Amino acid sequence: MSKQKNQKHQENDGRVPPPVTAQENTSPLAGEGSTSPLAAAREDMCPPEEELVALKDRYARLLADFDNFRKRQAREREDWSRRANELLLEDFLPVVDHLELALGNAPDPSGPFAAGVGLVRDQFIAALEKHGVTPLDARGQPFDPDWHEALSQVPSDTVPEGGVIEQFRCGWCIGGRLMRPAQVIVSSGAPQG
Repeated sequence: MSKQKNQKHQENDGRVPPPVTAQENTSPLAGEGSTSPLAAAREDMCPPEEELVALKDRYARLLADFDNFRKRQAREREDWSRRANELLLEDFLPVVDHLELALGNAPDPSGPFAAGVGLVRDQFIAALEKHGVTPLDARGQPFDPDWHEALSQVPSDTVPEGGVIEQFRCGWCIGGRLMRPAQVIVSSGAPQG
C-alpha cells in the first residue's frame, strides 16, 4: 500500500495536473449540461470559422497597408530628390541671366568674345534642358499672372492691351511647373491723346 501511495505522490507532485474525469467536468451546483471552466477554456481555444475569416481579412489589410506605406515612402524619397535637384538647378539660372546680359552688352556682337559667351550660354541652357528645365519666353504672349511677373505697364501702339511688350528676365519651368516667372512689361493699350 505504501508503494501505491508513493507512486500517486510522485505522479501528482504539483507539476502535472491530474486528468479530468467525467464527474469533475460538471459542476454539482449548476444544472445539467453545464461545463466546467476548463471545458469552456478548451472551447475558446479553437477559433470558430468567423473568427478565422476575420483574422485572414485583418492580415490581408495589414499587408495592403504595408504595401501602400512602402510605395508612399518611395514616392516621398523621389520627391525629396527631385526637390533637391530643383534647388540646385535654380541656382544656375542667374548665371544664364548674366551670360544673356554679357551678350546684350557686348561691344562687337559678331566678335569672338560674344561668340564664346554665346557658346557658354548655349551649353548652360542645354545642360538645364537635359534635366527638364526649359526657358519660358513671354515675348508677344498675352500677360498671364500665373507665369509672368509684371514690372510695369506702358502704352503701346503695336501691342494690344494686356500683351507683353518686353521681357527683362526669362522665366523657367521644370517638368511643366513654374520655377521662376518671367519679368515683363505689359501693354496698357494705345496711348490716349
